[in-house]
Amino acid sequence: MKLKAPQIESFVRKPDPAVRAILVFGPDSGLVRERAERLVAQAVSDPTDPFLVAELTGGDIAGDPARLFDEAAAIPLTGGRRVVRLRDAAPSTPPGAADAVARAAERYLEDPPGDSLVILQAGDLAPRSALRRLFEKAPTGVALPCYHDDSHQLDRLVDDILGQHGVTMSPDARAYLAANLGSDRGVSRAELEKMALYAGDGGRIELADAEACIGDTGQRGLDRVAFAAGGGDRRRLDRELAACLEMGESPVGILRAAARHLMRIHLAMGERAAGATAPQAVRKLQPPVFWKQAGEMARQVETWSPRAIIRAQELLLEAERDCKRTNMPDAAICGRALLQVATLARRQR
Repeated sequence: MKLKAPQIESFVRKPDPAVRAILVFGPDSGLVRERAERLVAQAVSDPTDPFLVAELTGGDIAGDPARLFDEAAAIPLTGGRRVVRLRDAAPSTPPGAADAVARAAERYLEDPPGDSLVILQAGDLAPRSALRRLFEKAPTGVALPCYHDDSHQLDRLVDDILGQHGVTMSPDARAYLAANLGSDRGVSRAELEKMALYAGDGGRIELADAEACIGDTGQRGLDRVAFAAGGGDRRRLDRELAACLEMGESPVGILRAAARHLMRIHLAMGERAAGATAPQAVRKLQPPVFWKQAGEMARQVETWSPRAIIRAQELLLEAERDCKRTNMPDAAICGRALLQVATLARRQR
């Protein structure tokens, strides 16, 4: 079963008891982990009880495919429903491990034993992934995607966490959060809780406080790479890309961040063609561009031509495909594509 966006939160709050296995996946690893933990807590009386919750990895199942079915069939010594939580359900190594996990999950879904619930956690799975397709089609399985928070979801998270402490914030501080959080739910939650502690109950957050509290998160690094490529600054691009890769960001994630940046430039270019100035077009973008980056964004909107921006987007999409279907190093593919985009940007000047 494939869940649509409006169905996700209601399902997590109250899962269908007829569902026997749930695949929680997506690019937001923090949100994947958070939702998996909520589902476990919904299913068992004590999520810390090892008799009720079995913890496995994709590598465990790849090495012994029968173990998934066996763990789900086990009867808890203390009674109650049993949950099997499978982390890293789409392992990249050894070769064939992801397919082995998919086959084990398929066997389980064909004839689930007892009333156990299996929860699988995975990263960003392509639509043609065997595991994702299996869960989208299975009548007793659910594919639950976890994408990065958009501006509305991030606003709700900010209000929820800061509201618990009676903390308010200025519009500039909120705009700063929108620009620098959202790439990972776990990171966003931790940063907001740190900010609430910094402000104290009933306190107020101004822009300077937000800048002091929010660390150098992955999203900020991705933004710096995207702005460097979009602005044609090849030296800065080399430096920021190296820093992002060193922080553990995936080449595919970096390419997607750059593609989102170009898409926002393209949208602003459409507003400009309709009569808006570049700064006005940038102010209309959602989520809002952080004010310190608004000037640079406006310059890039003025610089790019429609034909060149489309070509740059095609280069990034092609690079992402190459990362998934060739044996070339992903980092090299990513670096080459971003350099091509930066070169295109320089030609627009």
